[in-house]
Amino acid sequence: MCFSANASFGASAILLVAGVVSVKKVKTPSQIPFAAIPLVFATQQFIEGVLWLSLTTSQYAYLQQSFTYIFLTFAEVLWPIWVPLSIGLIEKEKQRKKILLIILIIGIVLGVLLSYSLLTYPVDSSIDNFHIRYRHHVQHSLINYVSVFYFAATVLPALISSVKKVIFIGGFILISYIVTKVFFEEYVISIWCFFAAAISVLILIIMQSFNPAADKIG
Repeated sequence: MCFSANASFGASAILLVAGVVSVKKVKTPSQIPFAAIPLVFATQQFIEGVLWLSLTTSQYAYLQQSFTYIFLTFAEVLWPIWVPLSIGLIEKEKQRKKILLIILIIGIVLGVLLSYSLLTYPVDSSIDNFHIRYRHHVQHSLINYVSVFYFAATVLPALISSVKKVIFIGGFILISYIVTKVFFEEYVISIWCFFAAAISVLILIIMQSFNPAADKIG
């Protein structure tokens, strides 16, 4: 499997369409962050597409550093907050909502710490074996701790949700995470984000079938 600028731009275009349609299906304001997930992924994939160009075409090389930081801001700072927030807003069961709030707090703390890390430690990106490899030059032990909390903030919310279709997406995301960790250890950020972006198209199906009474969503 290989990825490229074309793959990122193509995914961005598909996600943009899915995101626009998803947002149009919104029935209440609380559903907007969830419905907008494909739009956020569309933006992120477009950013990585530009990064691919900066790494492969000399005339765009000047964009490499800034787009590396922008992509990592989406991947490391935004998603640990956006995921538990968006799923928590559509959750109606009180106990699950409390758990999702705790995870959101973890995500916010993690987002702040990773923001500080991005501003403090150097990062770089390069093409390695047909994938973009991101290097965040922090202590390896710190990376291990961060990975645990990142997993909790970005994967667990969907599995905790009382909405069956959201749990279904969570299952796919979990499988994609495991596959990425096992087979693409050095490129987890790039490849898992690509898989998660592709899976997020399923949000359109959920939004099309949302029924506040049936799914307990207000």
